[in-house]
Amino acid sequence: MSILIVDDEQDIRELVGDILRDEGYAVRLAANSDDCLAAINVEQPALMILDIWLKDSRMDGIDILKTVKRDNPDIPVVIISGHGNIEIAVAAIKQGAYDFIEKPFNIDQLMVVVARAMETSRLRRENQDLRRRDVASAEMLGASVAFKAMKANLDKVTKSNGRVMLTGEPGSGKEMAARYIHTNSNRASAPFVIVSSASIEPERMEEVLFGRETSERGVEPGLLEQAHGGVIYFDEVADMPLGTQGKILRVLTEQQFTRAGGSDRVRVDLRVISSTCRDLRAEIGMGRFRQELYDRLNVVPIPVPSLSERREDIPDLARHYIDWFQKTQGLPARPLSPDAESLLQTMSWPGNIRQLRNVIERVLILGDSTGAIEAAELPGAEPKADAEAGVMLSGSIAALPLREARELFEREYLVTQINRFGGNISRTASFVGMERSALHRKLKSLGVVGTSRGGRGFTDFEE
Repeated sequence: MSILIVDDEQDIRELVGDILRDEGYAVRLAANSDDCLAAINVEQPALMILDIWLKDSRMDGIDILKTVKRDNPDIPVVIISGHGNIEIAVAAIKQGAYDFIEKPFNIDQLMVVVARAMETSRLRRENQDLRRRDVASAEMLGASVAFKAMKANLDKVTKSNGRVMLTGEPGSGKEMAARYIHTNSNRASAPFVIVSSASIEPERMEEVLFGRETSERGVEPGLLEQAHGGVIYFDEVADMPLGTQGKILRVLTEQQFTRAGGSDRVRVDLRVISSTCRDLRAEIGMGRFRQELYDRLNVVPIPVPSLSERREDIPDLARHYIDWFQKTQGLPARPLSPDAESLLQTMSWPGNIRQLRNVIERVLILGDSTGAIEAAELPGAEPKADAEAGVMLSGSIAALPLREARELFEREYLVTQINRFGGNISRTASFVGMERSALHRKLKSLGVVGTSRGGRGFTDFEE
């Protein structure tokens, strides 16, 4: 990446350019604001060296600085001036300048500042790249019917700029679905910024979103400005205050806003993805969510399945987390025993994938350092009955006649296995040791032909 030198004096900009080229830097030159902004639009520089006073220029250096920090906030800007004083230096720093150098400058001093600014730029780019690469998580692993349907929908929207509304239970992986869209879109090299609507105090929401301008601290960009060119993700958008909803609606319409305490209109280019675990239509009916904002955000609705809807994926997800915790925390890489796999697939997961990750971490921390993870180590495991003590029956089953107790057990057992295998009757029959036709007859006799616990019709199950 290059260094852009902006100075109205040809001798100065060429001298600085030659010095930097001798040090191995790629350099571009601009004499005024129009040339400067045109050069930035062609290719974002790694660093700008900007003169405060520019003759025959539509904008002076401070105005250019404001524009650059608004539209390209990641570019470090070093201000130089032959008319420097402490007031100008303070004003430049408040507007986001990296440093200030007064003409005539010492070459060694310039090179030190340039080297530091370039290192800052490099670290910032590397940090952004790492954040973009840190999206390959277990939530995007799966082979179940529900997962494949969701992923097919995600793939359809990656190349567009359409607004997406992700719906699903807490912990089901809505954020990772949003990151998947971003990573596979034409905005992948731009920021992905999360607005956690539930964790931001309502009275600070607008300041956090829109930023602020004060005489003491200058411009402080908000999350919308930080996401310029990329994706803004409104996590649990139903928690956004009503007043803020109206302002966000205007941003979506106009693609610009005003910072708190400021007067300048800030232009942004954003793709908006939002998520919710609530019924937004019900929220609208109760006056807690704006119909107009819902219509703007809900252009492409995509449901994210809960873990109970994709039980087939649980063993692969668990193994992924075992590998991930081994790499990131040095925890033992233990395999899953068949009994542990079966129990994981039949457990209740109200916390969804987040809960599964926590369970795996807990087992790896508290369990043995070697050997397979056994079912007894999982929080859903029942204590094994002593051989002499026999099997303990619950009071409800013990009070039933044998035939009714057997039917209750069989119904519960078979529905659990069907859910475990994602509605695949052939795999269920193979596991329980029955012919497929016999299993069909058994389910019908038990009164579970019409529906399953997962809510899917029996006729929708895979053979």
